[in-house]
Amino acid sequence: MQHTFHIPVLGLGYSIDTPLKVARYGISSTLSIVDDELIERMRAYHEEQNGINHQPIPKSETDYRAKRITAYLNFLDQMIRNQFEKLKQSAFEPGSEICKYFELLPESSPLKHGYELMMDYPEGESKSIFQNVLRSAMKIGAADVNIMSKVDKMNFINGEYTGDENTDALAAFRGFANSTLKAAVILSAGMNPRLYSYVEGFKDFLPDDRGHFNKRIILKVSDFRSAFIQAKFLAKKGIWVSEFRIESGLNCGGHAFATEGYLLGPILEEFKTKKAEMLSELFSSYQLALQQKGIELNQKPGQRISVQGGIGTAEEQSFLLKHYQLSTTGWGSPFLLVPEVTNVDHETLNNLMKAKEDDFYLSESSPLGVRFNNFKNSSSDIQRIERIRKGRPGSPCTKKYLCNNTEFTQEPICTASREYQHLKINQLQSSRLSAEKYEIEFNKVTEKVCLCEGLCASAYLKYEIIKPKENKAVSICPGPNLAYFNGSYSFEDMVGHIYGKVNLLANNARPHVFIKELNLYIDYLQAEIKDQFANLNDKKKKQLNNFKAQLNDGIQYYKNLFGQTAGFKFSNVKECYHLLEISQLKLDQLSI
Repeated sequence: MQHTFHIPVLGLGYSIDTPLKVARYGISSTLSIVDDELIERMRAYHEEQNGINHQPIPKSETDYRAKRITAYLNFLDQMIRNQFEKLKQSAFEPGSEICKYFELLPESSPLKHGYELMMDYPEGESKSIFQNVLRSAMKIGAADVNIMSKVDKMNFINGEYTGDENTDALAAFRGFANSTLKAAVILSAGMNPRLYSYVEGFKDFLPDDRGHFNKRIILKVSDFRSAFIQAKFLAKKGIWVSEFRIESGLNCGGHAFATEGYLLGPILEEFKTKKAEMLSELFSSYQLALQQKGIELNQKPGQRISVQGGIGTAEEQSFLLKHYQLSTTGWGSPFLLVPEVTNVDHETLNNLMKAKEDDFYLSESSPLGVRFNNFKNSSSDIQRIERIRKGRPGSPCTKKYLCNNTEFTQEPICTASREYQHLKINQLQSSRLSAEKYEIEFNKVTEKVCLCEGLCASAYLKYEIIKPKENKAVSICPGPNLAYFNGSYSFEDMVGHIYGKVNLLANNARPHVFIKELNLYIDYLQAEIKDQFANLNDKKKKQLNNFKAQLNDGIQYYKNLFGQTAGFKFSNVKECYHLLEISQLKLDQLSI
């Protein structure tokens, strides 16, 4: 890999076609394959833009969900390859696409050094030979896909279950597996044994004679223990995890899976110290499973470790890569401010540019029942409040991807739906709750919003393909780190910022990524203590005390870390120490 960062998945629609915009420059990105309706519409749009006759795949067609995903990924694959070949053949002239490819590379790249040397060569045969050598070394960026493992709704036709292979996650996986893409599927949001077992049936995930894979598995994880458990499960089925993508529990975009007080620094340290032992144990199980399939493999496949969540400066980028021996870092939310790369409509983009720290908050708005990073000024939140005011809380449920509640119905419904909220509010009204308790419970019910429509609307608005009666309210889920970026940036400027060529945060006060995450965790613990105060049993008290102890351990780890990094000290190390002391005092004041 020639770049040392990747662009993670951004909601449903925000990065749905990002590979078309960045892959030809060697930059890897990720799109969600949860919503086949969005995928079908984006294929129709882009095929029309490129003069391709669009052949729709209707819902009446057998296995339509998987087929839609396969068709779109095949389209992306072909378009990206065409773009890359065209770029490679362009002339090495200032402002050309091929020059842009090399100029985007980090200063540490040997390929970039070669490019700069070649540009200084006098015209002639030697320069032409040098240019062809550079062309042969260029690599295309990956168009990876993301599946939230537990977003795996069972599907029914006329009341009859269509079978395990047609659940949402398995059908999406099949769509990727049947595509021509040579890329990775990122499995996130925890382990789904049914899905993990399904992987075994696809040959592209098995190694060739050289130990290479046509398609790879990446696990997005938030701690070492869960990563190891999931990887062992897959290894015993003859499936190799090619990368562990570590994400901050709270300092991230989208759904936030808070660890039990384990902070990013200590988690990365554990991966660093245990990765060789883990690799050896995984390979033993993997090798045995392959032998049972008639495959002999004597050399361990590669296994990368990357990190994402709240990274904001070139100094942080460089430190994380060097100190924790990582392959790449993930930069997600800042790219929401790069119109060339992501699909943010004009109104939402303007609101994000003006946003402050308290405009980004951890909410209960996801129907999945998992904390969700939200943005106060989103049009979907404004619409939610207006619906409550009119006495019609909840959303029409058209896509049904997040239907997982059977509290009132036989078939699962979504907790953001008008149907569920009506039934739940009726139940609350008959429960004889105090006015204060009723308001608390009412707010919990009505905080849920429709993410299926809200996370797609921005893409439809940007491309002007939204249907006349379609909901225009936009949901967006940036991480807290976006508060420190306050402009609309070019692609070159954002990549330059990541690699330290420019500084987009020169005049902004921003805490170090580790300090920011620590304080998010302290705030989270404080909120948990407050929420549990009235019903704090011994089990919950023990859990909260363990959480606090882990945060204390994390603070001590950071104090030691900041004093040991002689080779690449933080420029603001004194400030970090000071902020750690403030955080320690804040934590000490929390009484459980």
